[in-house]
Amino acid sequence: MVGLIVALLAPATAQAANIQIPGFGHGFFMSAKSLKESKWDTTIHQQYDYSCGSAAVATLLTYHYAMPTTEAVVFQTMFRAGNQQKIRAQGFSMLDMKRFLDSRGLHSDGFRLTLDGLKKIGVPAIALVNTRGYRHFIVIKGVKATEVVVGDPAAGTTVVPRALFEQIWNGEVLAARGRIVTAREHFNTIEDWSVRPVAPLAQGIHRNTGLGWFNLNLPGRNEFGR
Repeated sequence: MVGLIVALLAPATAQAANIQIPGFGHGFFMSAKSLKESKWDTTIHQQYDYSCGSAAVATLLTYHYAMPTTEAVVFQTMFRAGNQQKIRAQGFSMLDMKRFLDSRGLHSDGFRLTLDGLKKIGVPAIALVNTRGYRHFIVIKGVKATEVVVGDPAAGTTVVPRALFEQIWNGEVLAARGRIVTAREHFNTIEDWSVRPVAPLAQGIHRNTGLGWFNLNLPGRNEFGR
């Protein structure tokens, strides 16, 4: 495939609003939420250039293990405990994230497995994707036969074609052994999959308005947690 992977989803730009529905003699209002807003319902947005790792951990804990956690808490804890010079240059590592998850009693480990294997186990996991050397942590929230739903700290919850995801993922994940029942209850959820629709495969978008690591254009330095 030439260049980076084609952009998949162009998020809506409309904000939440009240929509008036006309009726016989009276109208009524219903609250409408834009697709762009819905993408952040179960994914925490990274606040710093190199904080996709801390946002991924916060997303995993908050929305998949019923352990509400802010990115700030994760960031500060991992930064204090880690190699700060390396973190500033390269971002957090899976080891940094494992130590944090272990400190919360989740007993995490790195595993090499297929998407089918993860689907069979039925738990979410943190994965590292790589496009042209740009590394970015995301959360695998669900897996189907031809699609994967991910929590991207830079772009929100997004459904992507499985074949494209497998091209930029090395098959390794960070997953927890603890609280397995809770994790399975929050994997492949209707809420996460509801971020559809997916744009046509050939539809490219500007890198600043969509999923940066699936973009045809070379991503900017600040878009991959670096």
